[in-house]
Amino acid sequence: MSKLKDRKDTAQEFKWNLETIFTSDEAWQEKLDELPASLNKIEAYKGRLQESAETLLDCLTLSYELHTSTMKLYLYARFKQDEDTTNTFYLGMADKAESINTKFKTIISFIDREIIDLGQEKLNTYMITNNRLKIYKHHFDNLLRLKNHILSTEIEEILAKASEVGQASQGIFNMLNDADIIFKEAVDSNNKKHEINHTNYSSLMEQTDRTLRENAFNNFIDSYIAQKNTLATAYSFNVKNNLFEANVRKHESALDSSLSNYNIPTTIYKNLIDTVSNNLHGFHRYVDMRKKYLNYDNMQMWDMSVPIVKDANTQISWEDAKTNVIEGLAILGEEYQSLIKKVFDENWIDVYGNKGKRSGAYSWSTYGLKHPYILMNYDNTMYDMFTLAHEVGHALHSHYTETNQPAVYGSYGIFLAEVASTVNEALLMNHLLNTTTDKTQRSYLLNHFIRQFVGTFFYQTMLAEFEKTTHEMAEQGKPLTPDLLSGLYHGLLTKYYGSNIIINEKAGYHWSRIPHFYRSFYVYQYATGFSASIVLSKKIQEEGAPAVEKYLNLLKSGCKDYPINLLKEAGVDMTTTEPIKDALKIFEELLDKFEETNQN
Repeated sequence: MSKLKDRKDTAQEFKWNLETIFTSDEAWQEKLDELPASLNKIEAYKGRLQESAETLLDCLTLSYELHTSTMKLYLYARFKQDEDTTNTFYLGMADKAESINTKFKTIISFIDREIIDLGQEKLNTYMITNNRLKIYKHHFDNLLRLKNHILSTEIEEILAKASEVGQASQGIFNMLNDADIIFKEAVDSNNKKHEINHTNYSSLMEQTDRTLRENAFNNFIDSYIAQKNTLATAYSFNVKNNLFEANVRKHESALDSSLSNYNIPTTIYKNLIDTVSNNLHGFHRYVDMRKKYLNYDNMQMWDMSVPIVKDANTQISWEDAKTNVIEGLAILGEEYQSLIKKVFDENWIDVYGNKGKRSGAYSWSTYGLKHPYILMNYDNTMYDMFTLAHEVGHALHSHYTETNQPAVYGSYGIFLAEVASTVNEALLMNHLLNTTTDKTQRSYLLNHFIRQFVGTFFYQTMLAEFEKTTHEMAEQGKPLTPDLLSGLYHGLLTKYYGSNIIINEKAGYHWSRIPHFYRSFYVYQYATGFSASIVLSKKIQEEGAPAVEKYLNLLKSGCKDYPINLLKEAGVDMTTTEPIKDALKIFEELLDKFEETNQN
């Protein structure tokens, strides 16, 4: 369990290299100063897209060039801020970048509406007149599909200007969570004190000392409970902003609004919750199994992460983690392996936690960067190794997309975002299970895989149900008070975890610490992505090269088609409940394997 250092004390080899974006803060400022003049150029196209195919092409080309410039400014500033959220200089830079990004969105807000107003017939003529416009066909089709939700130029400009204010809830949460919140030390059974921070909390919850786990659990959430009114207000305004956006854009609900851009049917979201809710017996069985192997009279929430396999090696050094990831993903081919090595050798990753660093992990990229960037808070655990494989999956998905698609399709739909990451985790786990002969270590890996299911599949579905319900409550005019939110969350914990675990009152406040709630209706994709990845990884293992080729084609496709269609081409139909049911079946098979391995 690492005690956090100051950032200056972290060796350079474990820091990402942001000089590939801008060589210095001064170079960033120079580019920022140049951008307003460039942004003004695109305003000259306002009201003119009906003139000719060439005018439309020139406008689109310039808009994507400016998008690249604004996003490079934004990401550099955000990365610098995330290195140390207490550094007010980079907080100021990030604020400037956010403002210029908002200005860019405001300026280009006329484009979509004017393209829609051109209509299908004229767009078809334009694409015949200028062959270079044909790459935009899917983009045009998608805009026409959304024509009832894209408003007049004047209203779109107002919404773009208001977007920065609409994101204030996330900014408030991030500052509280990453910069201001302080955790009381946890005392173990020997009265020894242990520092609690975002980086080591997961490690603390895996310690065999039950007193330490209980105190860490309660002290950790106590810090959020102390801020419950502020956090409930931030979350409530985030929900209200979603409802406002949905209402203004004439969507049936905030859920429909969130899923509509990528043409994801709301039935997929609802089917996930319904299918998992009706099949929780496997999850309840796992809770009972933990109680049995831990030999406890009762189970508490702070008992859900401690390993139930004794004497296993749970520590993984950074070097060993890298080796395991490279070897574990060899099945994806030599090119994929060589790219993983580039991730490690060329400082794509900011590895360790430090004081003030943003918590958690992410991979972030945009069209036009030399490569994606990964933020981690590596703490030498098995969990961290799988997080590494997860984020490498995101990074290489971005890399493949950005090197194979034009700018208009140079990202991938958020519905696909968690597929590449969880495929990597599944393949790494399969490799480790196939190469591990030690019974104790194999049992530990099986339990870890089961816990991946719990955290990525069941838990994220529970969070998705929380989001759906809170938005429905807000739509009905119910105030989202701390007590209401905590009561709802406590009830969901009881439903999902079952009756054979004691869920204390404080556990109900864990809604207040979930950063993904500020990327609304995102978490369900961890569960759907996990389901799809289980199917895809099984195909890769069983079919070999043909399945690998289809999978890599998926990674290269960006958003050139709707995510549902791209997944079907790769071999997974998420419009049915079959992938969800397959995941539930495999979960129970893992429970069977674990119990068979541990029979006396």
